[in-house]
Amino acid sequence: MGLEEHMMFLEKMSQLIMSALPKAKHSSLFNDFVESEFFLIDGDSLLATCICEESLKQGQQLHFFYVIECYLMDLISKGGQFAIVFFKDAEYAYLSFPELLPLRTAFILHLQYNTTIDVQTEFSGCLSQGWKSFLEDSYPYYLMVADEGLNHLQTHLFNFLIIQSWSVKVNVVLSSGQTSNILRLYAYLMPSTCTNQTFFKEACETISLLKQLWPEGSDIRRVLCVTSCSLSLRMYHHFLENRNKTISDQNTDIQEMESNCLNMMQEMEDLCKLHCLSVVFLLHSPLSQRACARFITSHWAKNIQTFLKMKKWCEYFILSNINIFEFWNLNLIHLCDLSDELLLKNIAFYYENENVEGLHLNLGDVIMKDYEHLWNTVSKLVRKFSVGKPFPLRTTKLSFLEKSPSPIKDTSKENIPNLGFIPMSCELVDKFVGDILKDLPFLKSDDPVVTSLVKQKEFDELVHWHSHRPLSDDYDRTKCQFDEKSRDPRFLRSVQKYHVFQRFYGSSLESVSPKVVVTQAVKPKSNFSVPKNKKAHETKAEIITRENKKRLFAKEEQKEEEKWNTLSFSIEEEMKENLNSGIKNLEDFLKSCKSNSVKFRVEMVALTACLKAWKEQCRGKGESTKDLSIAVQMMKRIHSLMERYPELLQEADQQLIARCLKYLGFDELTSSLYPTQVVGDDIKEKKMDKYSVGMGPVRFQLQYMGHYLIRDERKDPDPRVQDFIPDTWQRELLDVVDNNESAVIVAPTSSGKTYASYYCMEKVLKESNEGVVVYVAPTKALVNQVAATVQSRFTKNLPNGEALCGVFTRDYRHDALNCQVLITVPACFEILLLSPHRQAWVKRIRYVIFDEVHCLGGEIGAEVWEHLLVMIRCPFLALSATISNPEHLTAWLQSVKCYWKQEDSTMGKNRNAGYCANSHKYHFRMKESYKVRLVLYGERYNDLEKHICSITDDDIYFDHFHPCAALTTDHIEKYGFPSDLTLSPRETIQLYDTMFQFWESWPRAQELDPEKSIHCKNKIVIKKLDARKYEESLKAELTSWIKNGHAEEAKMVLRNLSPDSVFSSGNTVKMFPLLVEKLRKMEKLPALFFLFNLGDVEERALSVRTSLEQKQEEKRSLKADKEAHDVTNKLRKVKKSIEKQKTIDEKSQKNPRKMDQRLIHEAEHTNLLRTLEKNLEIPQECTYANQKAIDTETLQMVFDRVKSTRKGEQLKALARRGIGYHHSSLNFKEKQLVEILFRKGFIRVVTATGTLALGINMPCKSVVFAQNSVYLDALNYRQMSGRAGRRGQDLMGDVYFFDIPLPKIGKLIKSNVPELRGQFPLSITLVLRLMLLASKGDDPEDAKAKVLSVLKHSLLSFKQPRVTEMLKLYFLFSLQFLMKQGYLDQEGKLMGFAGLVSHLHYHEPSNLVFVSFLVKGLFRNLCQPTKKGSKHFSQDVMEKLVLVLANLFGRRLLPAKFQDTTLKFYQSKVFLEDLPEDFNDALHEYNMNVTKDFASFLLSVSKLADMKQEYQLPLSKINFTGKECEDSQLVSHLMNCKEGRIAISPFACLSGNSDGDLFQPNTPNHVILRTIGISHTQAPVLWSKIFDNQGRRMPLNAYALDFYKHGSLTGLVQDNRMNEGTAYELLKDFALTIRSISVSLRELCENEDDNVVLAFEQLSETFFEKLNRV
Repeated sequence: MGLEEHMMFLEKMSQLIMSALPKAKHSSLFNDFVESEFFLIDGDSLLATCICEESLKQGQQLHFFYVIECYLMDLISKGGQFAIVFFKDAEYAYLSFPELLPLRTAFILHLQYNTTIDVQTEFSGCLSQGWKSFLEDSYPYYLMVADEGLNHLQTHLFNFLIIQSWSVKVNVVLSSGQTSNILRLYAYLMPSTCTNQTFFKEACETISLLKQLWPEGSDIRRVLCVTSCSLSLRMYHHFLENRNKTISDQNTDIQEMESNCLNMMQEMEDLCKLHCLSVVFLLHSPLSQRACARFITSHWAKNIQTFLKMKKWCEYFILSNINIFEFWNLNLIHLCDLSDELLLKNIAFYYENENVEGLHLNLGDVIMKDYEHLWNTVSKLVRKFSVGKPFPLRTTKLSFLEKSPSPIKDTSKENIPNLGFIPMSCELVDKFVGDILKDLPFLKSDDPVVTSLVKQKEFDELVHWHSHRPLSDDYDRTKCQFDEKSRDPRFLRSVQKYHVFQRFYGSSLESVSPKVVVTQAVKPKSNFSVPKNKKAHETKAEIITRENKKRLFAKEEQKEEEKWNTLSFSIEEEMKENLNSGIKNLEDFLKSCKSNSVKFRVEMVALTACLKAWKEQCRGKGESTKDLSIAVQMMKRIHSLMERYPELLQEADQQLIARCLKYLGFDELTSSLYPTQVVGDDIKEKKMDKYSVGMGPVRFQLQYMGHYLIRDERKDPDPRVQDFIPDTWQRELLDVVDNNESAVIVAPTSSGKTYASYYCMEKVLKESNEGVVVYVAPTKALVNQVAATVQSRFTKNLPNGEALCGVFTRDYRHDALNCQVLITVPACFEILLLSPHRQAWVKRIRYVIFDEVHCLGGEIGAEVWEHLLVMIRCPFLALSATISNPEHLTAWLQSVKCYWKQEDSTMGKNRNAGYCANSHKYHFRMKESYKVRLVLYGERYNDLEKHICSITDDDIYFDHFHPCAALTTDHIEKYGFPSDLTLSPRETIQLYDTMFQFWESWPRAQELDPEKSIHCKNKIVIKKLDARKYEESLKAELTSWIKNGHAEEAKMVLRNLSPDSVFSSGNTVKMFPLLVEKLRKMEKLPALFFLFNLGDVEERALSVRTSLEQKQEEKRSLKADKEAHDVTNKLRKVKKSIEKQKTIDEKSQKNPRKMDQRLIHEAEHTNLLRTLEKNLEIPQECTYANQKAIDTETLQMVFDRVKSTRKGEQLKALARRGIGYHHSSLNFKEKQLVEILFRKGFIRVVTATGTLALGINMPCKSVVFAQNSVYLDALNYRQMSGRAGRRGQDLMGDVYFFDIPLPKIGKLIKSNVPELRGQFPLSITLVLRLMLLASKGDDPEDAKAKVLSVLKHSLLSFKQPRVTEMLKLYFLFSLQFLMKQGYLDQEGKLMGFAGLVSHLHYHEPSNLVFVSFLVKGLFRNLCQPTKKGSKHFSQDVMEKLVLVLANLFGRRLLPAKFQDTTLKFYQSKVFLEDLPEDFNDALHEYNMNVTKDFASFLLSVSKLADMKQEYQLPLSKINFTGKECEDSQLVSHLMNCKEGRIAISPFACLSGNSDGDLFQPNTPNHVILRTIGISHTQAPVLWSKIFDNQGRRMPLNAYALDFYKHGSLTGLVQDNRMNEGTAYELLKDFALTIRSISVSLRELCENEDDNVVLAFEQLSETFFEKLNRV
């Protein structure tokens, strides 16, 4: 490969990465991390990213380490588990930056010696075999790499690393926060070079000599100082000598030359003396003192640059050979603070300027002694020549620093003015922050800030200008699906159609017959868990009722008898022919049969048939070919008889069972059941072996009958539940509802926890017509599903205008406020709770049900869940399958309930009066409980078994994956067995066998043998619970092995349970249809296939369809197409004849002969149609659809709903083949089509993203994980795999891993689900919405109590007083901001455009910026019509308007590197232009005002900082506190800048940062004091230019403007690199925002022809038109 080819290769590689960059998703990576989710960070990427940090000055080492540690600490605090990798070859990229080499080495050593982080440094490069093996073993979730280095060489190295990671299927995350897609490519090898040997020898000599001089050991700072100074002086001396030789050969004046050299040598000695002094300053000055050092802005003079570089090389060599110091007491704690270049400049500046001018300051005794000691050591280490005495420090006049007009940065001018608070008189503010107000400075009423406050009209007075109606709120803005008051027949018909479909959709969800609910008088509930005592005397009425029931029961019995007598003969005959299919029919009959005595008879018939079949089989065949399925069926029947009908068993029946057990070889069980010797009378003992199954009864039942084992279910019915007998934990839920209590319920998917929700609804519906239940679901799909279920479950006669069920989502609403059961999403429920004029409705709420409450810990919208939980006064049920800290959540919610208990007792009587106003029967709702129960249940109904799919020779093979294979002995020792890692019974047997195999002298082997185990021994019926107890005993035993010195044996067991199959290397995309086909053959459909990329979800489904079509083409005979063509032609002719005949008939009189002719034509037409249908019919093996599952009419009804939707046609075509796909970007009708047909069993293959896992009821037989992704984490794995195994249909669920690496599978299985943690709960707009509720609520007391509850009870501040105080200050900052912006007055009442700001609360801070533009009149200047008096605006004006709005509401960042692309764009501009100049200036002014206030706020919060922690490095916890150095005048002189350094981190002060830097845009978070818990993201600023960590500008994606111009989604996919579905969702969101603005402006503006209003209306209309076209 020549140089030119190398360059071309590098260019291609850059282009490949460039094309993948814009597809990278900007998303949270640390949302759901727990102990097992492991990722890697490239150390050099981390270094390159942090060294470019703007606030960090070159040469300031300690500040650099602080930046790094803040970043790593952030990852760790969010639960990240990672290792940092440094490649040896990566050093070559630093050859042009020698000053970074010692920093890199110190960084590695610091991480190794002072932190617990795993640091990997043994790999030469990313193509080494060791690195590949490491990746295979550890399999990280992803690797974090920078996309740009400090120079071209480093960028190429990073590119290699990215591409190499892709090639081994490891995801890449850019260190600027972007995640990337997976590609494949072979990488190119970089040669490595060797280091200079002579230099190494010198370094070793110096170090050995030092060990002799300082035998007692020392600190790394002193050691590095003396060794690097002595080594660099020796090198410089060597360098000058060599130069002299060269010059002397050219016959120059030798004497002059020598004096010149001596002079140069002395200058460098002076520099080294200053360096030694600076290190002594580091040793004796604590961080509190160093943070006040003045900042010298001058650069080093050019003539000392060579020596400085040489010195850095020396430092690098010493640090990289630190192992030579072995067996010597070397303290490495301060590796992070080896030198401080800025302090060195400070000292140099003093000696060459101030000292020369006559300022003589003493060093102080301690510093002087330490300095002398260091310099004398340097002198001894140099040896070959003298380096002069320690004093004076300067013997030469050379200036080390360049001259500069203002060499010292003056930070005193950058002081932040102390924020004077604008006084407020508001009861709510006093209640929340009253305790801290006394300590705050307030402005006087005549202060210019107070007098200049904007006086606006009070918000509530602003009514619609011509109708004088109050302004609409967010609820009114939501599109109403049906006009609830309309009497238009068309509307009524569409409502009717909607309700019919909803009931149909609901019936597809569950087979529960609809219940008519009648309002009843409420009686105090008795406790159902206590059995009632029967009364001594029955009344006459009770006797009659009892007799009637008896008669009915007898009649029912007779009916069932007759039914069985009719069917018995055919079933018995079939069992003789084919036992399995006969048993299937028999079990179908048992399901529908209601009589126990008949069921018992049927079971006995089946048992006899099984015994006969078993005997025949054993007589006819040898031992090796026994079909154990017959034995399984026999034992199933025995289980059923013994467990379900023990009271009906007669002696003869017991004898038959005993005989069956004897024939299976279970002698012990036989004698325990029937001791007499009658059993085997017809057969000799010797021959019995021929019939035996060849193993003990326990092993047989666990190994072959695991999923048939009987679950422990209660037999006693609960009068509250008709459809099934609830378990104990479910009864506890019903008690919770009966007692009006609240509960947090954590139970596995499909365990039946939702039943409590419907019981709760029924209870409220029965109580009255006024009470309301609100059901909060996380997604719109789930809202639709629950609404349909409610509509199909309940019907109730309600007064006119009232509805049973209503829906409210951001897209549409219907019957939301006039229903009794409202289904909604969190954000919409929050709108209702915060709306001041909806308080009366809120008071009607009786119960709130939160489904999937773990979303409280999610990334988006989590704080909304918090607000809801703390604002509701009524009881609630919070349901989830996955929370790892439910106790913490329950304790927090209990504290909220205690607050409400106190509030209720304070407000007491007034509230009661209000509640009971409607009717006397509402009296009981006051008996509300404030208790919050925690209900935990961990058992799944059916077991899950896991399998790995591997590709070999173009075929797919399946290996069973034992859950214990996911564990390591370390993991078991540290965390124990994960609580939800359960084994199926056969996996338990496998575990025992493996344990027995690998420890021959295992003392408890006999005791834990399945046949001898206390849990299963001598049991004819082993139950699921017995198997579970046996499993627990084995797990406990394995744990004790590890803890008691037998870890090696345990390791062998775990290793042996691991499957042999390796990670598939075949083309998994191409093999996907084959995987589906294989699952069909194994009878594992219906199945859900989870992928994490929207495009792939659709592509995989289409690839399966294509494969089926090809299969059909191959099967289709050659004549078939010609036949179809001929029939179509004939059909056309016959149709013409019929039409012709019709016109003739109409004209002429009816002629019987012609009538006959017409009938013949019609019959021919029907016949031809049938032939054509048969010809085009899809053969059974070319479709996955189950045609019998649904009738044609219903199918057509479902299809008709999607005829005009975007993906409708494609979904219908797929559905006909039994395939579907499901993701968040589908329209709700499209999702419903897939959900209904899948549940009905028509569609049996669905590819989907994670949205399907959030509570959607789509149970299936198998779940397949068909794509690895960062998003496949512990939480998603549990949510998704929980869908496998349909209760009542499958006794076992199967989970398949296809294209998922083995280590990743292990991590998914053993990881715990994430803990719920609080989010930052407040935002400016939320404070505004709370103030609106407090000041304008219909019930002021209630409104204030709710607002205070939100402010006081964030999960973040629970049991954290410091956080509470910080939130109080942030609340005050928000109020000050809102007053200055003119949204609030001093009494806390809303003014001006406050309504518009709160309508756009989804988009803070863009909403605040938008209104500031509006108030400034910028939109008025922009929106000028085409000509005067016209109401139309030109395309140019519209595009400019979209440009402004896209910069505010369509902000989607692209990676900075993508700007360098040379890719060609066809339709889109892709990069969004900046705002027009006037808007940009206004934005800058807004930002500066806000930043000033925010900086002042930070200053007032800084007093909350924990300064002890602020002087510590966050990760290594190295302390930089200490006694200040007071006896040195020089130290006091250099470190006396205390002003302007209060609100920022002392580590940041080291780089010359001061409080004034808080005014700068994009100030990094680590500059702010970290212990106050506030970050820059909480400031409501919107920077027009965003820069990444490396200081590069990140452009905005121009998708909204591009779409407005070309109207093409394809253009956005092709050029803007967006997924089609995501683009559509974002555009819809953008369009809704424009509409909301347009409606608000129309309501607020008094001039009907206002240009701004008209322009927004025109834009809204045009944008929606374009959107509807796609």
